[in-house]
Amino acid sequence: MDHFDVAIIGAGAIGLAIAQRLTTADFMQQRSIVTLEQEATFGQHTSSRNSEVIHAGIYYNPGSLKARLCRRGKKLIYEYCQLHNVPFKRTGKLIVAGEDDFAKLEALEQQARANGVVDLHWIDDTELRNLEPAIQAHSALFSASSGIIDSHAYMQRLLQQAEANGALFSPRSRILEIGRKGDRFLLDCEIIASGAPIQKDIYRFSASHIVNCAGLNATEIASRTEGISPASIPQIHLCKGDYFTYRRKSPFNHLIYPVPDANNTGLGIHATLDLAGQLKFGPDVQYVESARFDVNPDKARDYALTIANYFPTITTDDLSPGYAGIRPKLSGPGEAEADL
Repeated sequence: MDHFDVAIIGAGAIGLAIAQRLTTADFMQQRSIVTLEQEATFGQHTSSRNSEVIHAGIYYNPGSLKARLCRRGKKLIYEYCQLHNVPFKRTGKLIVAGEDDFAKLEALEQQARANGVVDLHWIDDTELRNLEPAIQAHSALFSASSGIIDSHAYMQRLLQQAEANGALFSPRSRILEIGRKGDRFLLDCEIIASGAPIQKDIYRFSASHIVNCAGLNATEIASRTEGISPASIPQIHLCKGDYFTYRRKSPFNHLIYPVPDANNTGLGIHATLDLAGQLKFGPDVQYVESARFDVNPDKARDYALTIANYFPTITTDDLSPGYAGIRPKLSGPGEAEADL
């Protein structure tokens, strides 16, 4: 039976970053690492279906794990991108508010400062018109350290480095069960061969350590692992968000965000740019029972009405269905934001 020192389950941004980091750690020299992914390649779920924004650490509760990791992670990811030639851009973000939401924007600024985000500054409507003439708002907060990243290039670079340092990558590999024998885990893995007809084989191997980075399937993997109490497995709630692309040339140079939703369920339908200059709007918030990635084109009208609060010239015809993503959340509809 093949044996690995570490088996990482899931090749999204988190799983790949852990693989890359472990292969460069002194204590992991001469140790074996495998990263398993049920899809045909890396980053097919949450890691590639998002806004590709590098956040500053503004939104989370002060002192929370999310706030600390976001602020530290921002610094580290910019450093990594510069060192390893991963495309990114410090676009800056404008969080805009109408007169009725000004108090919420003030509270958000105080929260950001409590989180150690000190590069925010206020912009009035005159300065805002100079920066973004197409935007209509009473005031805005400008986050200088917010930016965008090429998420595919980022994950690809992580995988290249991990493999160059000896880690194995095993796509089309779905975990069925994880048993225990002494101090080792026994993993039953279904290998799905490409082509027609589709062939499936069972591969059993052992590992000294397992890192569960399965994202949307993380709790399912945990429930299939011998020795883990069901009571210790948190329930996750699947929160779907749709994106619409803007058919015209982008009028914006910065990321444009409204005041966030209550309990940080979502950050509002915001405007983000990719590195090619394509403008997209989203995501909305819809809790679902199972993961699905369709986008209902009939939502375009509601999107346009919401976006018009800060971008008044937008029309339904300006929007076309883009893509959808699923956020695995620890908090359900109407619940306060959960940290652990």
